[in-house]
Amino acid sequence: MTGMTTETGDLRELTVGTGAGLVAGTGGRQLGTDMVLNIGPQHPSTHGVLRLKLVLDGERVVSAEPIVGYMHRGAEKLFEVRDYRQIIVLANRHDWLSAFANELGVVLAVERLMGLEVPERATWLRMALAELNRVLNHLMFLGSYPLEIGAITPVFYAFRERETLQAVMEEVSGGRIHYMFNRVGGLKEEVPAGWTVRARAAIGEVRRRMPDLDNLVRRNEIFMARTVGVGVLSAADAAAFGASGPVARASGLDLDLRRDDPYLAYDELDVPVVTKTAGDCHARFEVLLDQVYASLDLAEQCLDRVDRLTGPVNTRLPKVVKAPEGHTYAWTENPLGINGYYLVSRGEKTPWRLKLRTASYANVQALATLLPGCLVPDLIAILGSMFFVVGDIDK
Repeated sequence: MTGMTTETGDLRELTVGTGAGLVAGTGGRQLGTDMVLNIGPQHPSTHGVLRLKLVLDGERVVSAEPIVGYMHRGAEKLFEVRDYRQIIVLANRHDWLSAFANELGVVLAVERLMGLEVPERATWLRMALAELNRVLNHLMFLGSYPLEIGAITPVFYAFRERETLQAVMEEVSGGRIHYMFNRVGGLKEEVPAGWTVRARAAIGEVRRRMPDLDNLVRRNEIFMARTVGVGVLSAADAAAFGASGPVARASGLDLDLRRDDPYLAYDELDVPVVTKTAGDCHARFEVLLDQVYASLDLAEQCLDRVDRLTGPVNTRLPKVVKAPEGHTYAWTENPLGINGYYLVSRGEKTPWRLKLRTASYANVQALATLLPGCLVPDLIAILGSMFFVVGDIDK
């Protein structure tokens, strides 16, 4: 594309060229220049308030700079003036699609610092709910990602399955998005009578209907044309940026804390880790899709174990919980990747410091490597395939 100037009376029109630009016939002036384009901070394809500062050469991206901070809520500072029960309310909101998993990471850190032993029934219930939360997270992206690149129908199938599982989560916790069901020492309360039977029925229903969504998208010719070979993230780059979760496993990084550094009772389960090697948009989508089947199976195994266990689901604690002086680090395999919780206590009812290491923050950094060289239409496909939540970045 080249640059050209025309002048008519007081009007001067400049068509901005890119690349070498047009020199001939312009008096030796080079008019061609690269175009700087902002995607966001408010844009339908950015999953929230994220800004991408792009330099374009025509339709091709020359460089990309992800700019974050527009949605910053200062959660880490708010943690420091709230007690350990109040923190859970805030923690389940930074990644609003993974609320249960966020709560879980915080209480695991506090329990580790306090040396608390959690009842076995609570441990297995936590695992069942965490896996259901993982499926809910993935279904949101499995519906919204095709929507962003022009496929309208999949989101209806994805939300049908989400509603089936949301009903189960709502029954047990009272919440549909922010469950607030974890407590230091276990869970808020015992699950309703017959809940495991209804949860198992919901899992079976979702498992039977998942092929409707799978067959609609996975091998769809148009979807594959937009995603195969697009936005390739190598295993080396994924590791260099600290990427984790489905994004990293789609590039061949075989890492999953549930298997490699088990917490709760994951060491008693055979956790299937879904990996691909292509590292492109389609591989990232396939990892999410296959992970849904794996997590449904894991949730069912956990429910089977819960049915064989009796006893309490929480530990009696004083009204004011104080963690002893010291520090600890707990990390969990959240739906979008590894979340870390670094807790520093001075023996008070509030933490002196609680630092979050969130999956989305590390994954989004890779956009600076992924986007240069791609075309503008592919930019949306790549951005959506990184499966991030902006609250998890601007935490």
